[in-house]
This record gives sequence, C-alpha cells and structure tokens, in this order.
Amino acid sequence: MSVSPCVLIPVYDHSEKLPRIVGRLRESGLFCLLVDDGSSPDHAARLAALAAGDAGVLVTRHRENRGKGAAVKTGLFKARALGFSHALQIDADGQHDLGDVPRFLQAARRHPDAVICGRPVFDRSIPKGRYYSRYLTHLWVWINTLSFAIPDAMCGFRLYPLERLIPLLENEPTGERMDFDIEVLVRLHWRGAPMVWLPTRVRYDPKGVSHFRPLEDNWRISRMHARLFFTMLRRQLLGGKR
Repeated sequence: MSVSPCVLIPVYDHSEKLPRIVGRLRESGLFCLLVDDGSSPDHAARLAALAAGDAGVLVTRHRENRGKGAAVKTGLFKARALGFSHALQIDADGQHDLGDVPRFLQAARRHPDAVICGRPVFDRSIPKGRYYSRYLTHLWVWINTLSFAIPDAMCGFRLYPLERLIPLLENEPTGERMDFDIEVLVRLHWRGAPMVWLPTRVRYDPKGVSHFRPLEDNWRISRMHARLFFTMLRRQLLGGKR
C-alpha cells in the first residue's frame, strides 16, 4: 500500500493556535483538512482566512456542533474522497508535539496497513482528575479486548489507514463525541488491525479551553464501555465473529 497522507484537525472554537499548527504542517508539505464542528462566527472566520490563501488547506464545516467524533468521521470520509490513503489526526488545542509528525509518517511508510497511535507521555500540566480517570478507561479497554494490546485509547494523535478504517465506519456504529477515539480503536482491534505505538509528549495549556464535559462525557463513555462489553461477550459466544 502506498502512503499518501493528509492531516485532519477537528476544530470547535479552537482557532487561536491553528495558524502556528497549520503553518508548521504546511512547511512539511502536508495537506491540512480542518473540520469546523459548528464554531462561533469569529472562530469560523479565522478558519476561513487560513484556507483562503493556501490551496493546501481546506475547511469543511458542520452547521451545528455535533461532537469531536462526528467531526473526525466527516474528515475521514472527506480525506478518502480527496484521494488520500492515510489521515493523521491532530487536536486543535496545541497539546500534541508536532515534532513527532515525521516519526508517525515514517512509521506509516514502514507499516502502511497499521494504525499509528500516540502513547502519551505527560508532564505536570495534565489535570490530576484527567490523569487518574484515564486508568478506568484503560481497564475497560483491556477487558473489552481481552488483551493489553491497546495501552492508551484516549490520545487523539494517531494516523489511520483509510482502507482499514472506512469500511468499519460504514458498517459499525461508533460514537459521535469524546467516545469516538476509544471505541474506534477497540473495534479496529476486533477486526485484527495492526497497531504501532509511538511515545509522544502531551502538554495541557493551563489557560486553554477544554470542551470535555466531565459529567456528560464520562456518562457517555461509560455507556460506550458497557455497550462494547456486551458486544465482546456476544463475539465470544460466536467465536470472535462481529
């Protein structure tokens, strides 16, 4: 499989750091696909300005906020329609280390059929509640995959082979919001998709704005884990079949 990657960035009222992020990615010659998930007019205007003078930047917009998962899925289908083979997902808030992008691309060229996943290395900037709550998701992912094959399902810095991922999205339900990143890796694992894990630094901006809603999103993620658990049991009864 040849590797023709683009960058996919879901955006919801996070436009302040995007000029720097997009600028660095464009310096590397990477096409940037921005999915505006119903941002306010000021943020939407900034995104439009980024794309106005650069044919290597494209903005696709949701009229209303539909959630990170929905934005990523819109971007993945758009990337395939544009002829790309792989999509590198990066968050818009600047927490991912762009210096690691070449490592992800090199890994994809060595393993074009694999999902290249970031395994986060946190510094002291991560909120303690977010840090410890991740372990509950780790536990459920290990239960639902009956393995330790996925050490971290929550990091949004990953590179997808579209030939692997699009058939899953077309045929299986996946979350529309913060549950998407977790669920899609579990379902890819069930389909036998190879995964390569790369340590990558993740930094939280203490002045940054988070769209993670602790009560609503944790409830949604808990429901998703329960749904995956019962699907896993059914798969075991059927001999591992979907």
